[in-house]
Amino acid sequence: MIDILGLPLDKLVKIMQVEYGKGPFHAQALYREVFKNGGTDIDHSPEFKGSPRLWSDLGKALCILPGRVEKTIEEGGLVKFITRLADGLAIESVVIPMTRHNTLCVSSQVGCKMGCKFCQTARMGFKRNLSASEIVGQVFNARHILGHDIKNIVFMGMGEPFDNFEALMTAVEVLSSQKGCDIALRHMTISTCGVVPGIERLAQMNLPNIRLAVSINGPDDATRSALMPVNRTWPLAALKKSLETYPLPPRGVFLFEYILIKGVNDAMDHARSLARFIHPLPVRLNLIPYNPVAGFDHLSPSDEQMHEFAQQLTDKGVFVIKRWSRGRSVSAGCGQLGEI
Repeated sequence: MIDILGLPLDKLVKIMQVEYGKGPFHAQALYREVFKNGGTDIDHSPEFKGSPRLWSDLGKALCILPGRVEKTIEEGGLVKFITRLADGLAIESVVIPMTRHNTLCVSSQVGCKMGCKFCQTARMGFKRNLSASEIVGQVFNARHILGHDIKNIVFMGMGEPFDNFEALMTAVEVLSSQKGCDIALRHMTISTCGVVPGIERLAQMNLPNIRLAVSINGPDDATRSALMPVNRTWPLAALKKSLETYPLPPRGVFLFEYILIKGVNDAMDHARSLARFIHPLPVRLNLIPYNPVAGFDHLSPSDEQMHEFAQQLTDKGVFVIKRWSRGRSVSAGCGQLGEI
């Protein structure tokens, strides 16, 4: 079986060489047809037109299983879609319309084991890791089943990407192939809740153009540990050390995500402590109002609180972007995925 959605091009070339006596010429043609055109009807293509036996043999071995898009929900151009996987489990992905392109928020796990106290996915518990083909399959479905022109990928959906490191990086390799999905590394963002070993492994892979985002949500260990159990294993000092040694490209920045929760992490002292933690790291901070999740008692801040918190950070030299909630009413906002 050739599970092509999870197969880097160089491995497909080897399969074509060993199993079919062919090479890059035919492998690239197959890759192009599946990833760029969304199909396998390639007997008409120049590379396969004179080889009906080859295509017949490949057709028996080729496997494309991105999962079945079971449901789509839309709000103001934003589209959340639910994919039913082969074993009956389901994941959620979100197409986010931008000014010049669409961004796809991709899941890496079914559920999550990190236990963040504001996140619906954490309430699901951990079911299993996604395979590389199931991760790539979300992009395949968004492009070829739903018809969206996807230019950016953010690994910010269900699950902790670094908790599924091998499948994640295989998916990144497949998605970035110019012969296939052709999504440049600079258009991909991996978001972590602060899994330091994952940050360190990524740092060693010599992929400076891929963006790294870190979910902070608390400027001191007491606040952050209460919200994010991961902080008890890798506290803020360890997290900052891993970022200080991370090989950013010239003029590169880290993306920090801070979910503002009324009465929990929204005091002006929190803002000042957050600014001290950030300095001197090059950071672009996304300030996000808490999105309500059933079963949690947290409250969203007012617009005035958002502005005041952001201004405190700006006054301390932090680059802040206020991210007003999108998709909240269809449970597609930050922290809401998993209400399947």
